[in-house]
Amino acid sequence: MKNQRGFTLIELAIVLVIIGLLLGGVLKGQELINSAKVKNMASDFRNVQVQIYSYQDKFRALPGDDGAAINHVGAADNGDADGVIEGAWNSSTQTDESYNFWQHIRLAGLASGSTTIGDGTYLPTNAEGGRIGIQSNPQNTIAGLRGSYAVCSAGILGRFARELDTALDDGNTATGSLMAAANNGVDGTDAADAIVSAGDPEDVELDPSTPYTVCMAF
Repeated sequence: MKNQRGFTLIELAIVLVIIGLLLGGVLKGQELINSAKVKNMASDFRNVQVQIYSYQDKFRALPGDDGAAINHVGAADNGDADGVIEGAWNSSTQTDESYNFWQHIRLAGLASGSTTIGDGTYLPTNAEGGRIGIQSNPQNTIAGLRGSYAVCSAGILGRFARELDTALDDGNTATGSLMAAANNGVDGTDAADAIVSAGDPEDVELDPSTPYTVCMAF
């Protein structure tokens, strides 16, 4: 009967080193993917602001609300030109100005994407697949949010929301111009368990693996 030979300590050490390198590579790769997602989401918030200001500079009108959008960019509908983007940020109503906003800026050459109302790819999404939108009156998105407009993005994991706030605001998702609320799948206003009371210096405790709605006012 032949003697069975086991692994030597050197061989085991080599195997462990290889496993460690593989795990390190996987974790580093995931870290890079997550970092790219956060940068992409941050760009979403910044780009909408630039698109609004660029459209106003070119046409002296607010996209979505533009009363001459048919003449300006060949849009399907004009807005009512009252200076307000009417409709919820995540509206699917094709006559809402918050819905038509995307057609106006795309036809103006300020953003890419479908210009066909009702098309399956018309409504924009973030890197996590959550809906992106804009509306006037930020207070109607997350309590305590102040500004003229709110850009909202849904389905953002807690760990990404905190990184976004650090990159774009004050690092506290319960204060400032960027805030997070419970992602209830409808309008992002279910904030009772997600944000602390106004003026509380402590940051909201976001669950890293729970999706939230993040809104930024400007």
